[in-house]
Amino acid sequence: MDILKFILKIFNKKKYQNEKNLSLYNKSYKDIIETINQKIQNNTKLNFLHSGHLGDIITSLAAIKKISLSHECNLFINLNKKIGYDYHNHPGKGFFMNEEFFNKLYPLLKCQNYLKSIQIHKNEYIDINLDHFRILPVKLINPPRYYFHLLGQKVNLSEPFIDVGEHDKIKDKIVIIRSFRFRNGFINYKFLQNYNDLLFIGLKNEYEDFIKDVPNTEFYNCKNFLEMAQIIKSSKFFIGNQSLGYAIADGLNVPRLLENCPDYSAVQPEGKHAYDFFYQPHFEKWFKVLLDKK
Repeated sequence: MDILKFILKIFNKKKYQNEKNLSLYNKSYKDIIETINQKIQNNTKLNFLHSGHLGDIITSLAAIKKISLSHECNLFINLNKKIGYDYHNHPGKGFFMNEEFFNKLYPLLKCQNYLKSIQIHKNEYIDINLDHFRILPVKLINPPRYYFHLLGQKVNLSEPFIDVGEHDKIKDKIVIIRSFRFRNGFINYKFLQNYNDLLFIGLKNEYEDFIKDVPNTEFYNCKNFLEMAQIIKSSKFFIGNQSLGYAIADGLNVPRLLENCPDYSAVQPEGKHAYDFFYQPHFEKWFKVLLDKK
């Protein structure tokens, strides 16, 4: 560090930090943002790449759908990229996306008519690597907005960006997914023992943990994520923490409750019947609101 930077760091920390951030942006991010912008402006066909998580792929669809109004959009999924950090009980066994996940996700992606094609990536040319959202030098709330700022888009999140039909058999359930990650220690679900039509559609080990408090909950093992989306679409409303299920509920813009995480509040529900909570009285209040809605 030269003497001028040292003096600035000691006597004007804010200016020092601003200059440090600008230097980092110019060195590491500016070319990425400008290249993406140029490709969206100049190309009529765009190949997007994403490596997962599942929920991150779903939330990227809002911006892709907007771009598809003027471009042919193809989505390539990269398999077996290592997560590289601790992720408690991750079903992908250390990978963002594996072949099993892809096979379950593909039917849901195939239903989105704004995606011209969906393929596993095998060295095809990529215009825009959506994984860059992970390195953006800003802190944002609400995962779809990462892609808005990566791609220079603006989307109304009170409108659906996922399209599926309703489930042909399972309807009007209170649908629940509670993953082991992003839980809120301030709240519990025990009051749901007083209600009927509860259906858990997450993983079996998550369900077994959930029924310790709410034993009157049924379990349904979805054959793929399209069926999961159809059940959520057909539900009375959805309850979940930050997970694939909640990302789907957001994309469908169904009535929903988000168990928000005090340690990592990364999601902000939008829409007429979308609520989040940190504390037990508000959980029970918004539950009653959705239960009684017309």
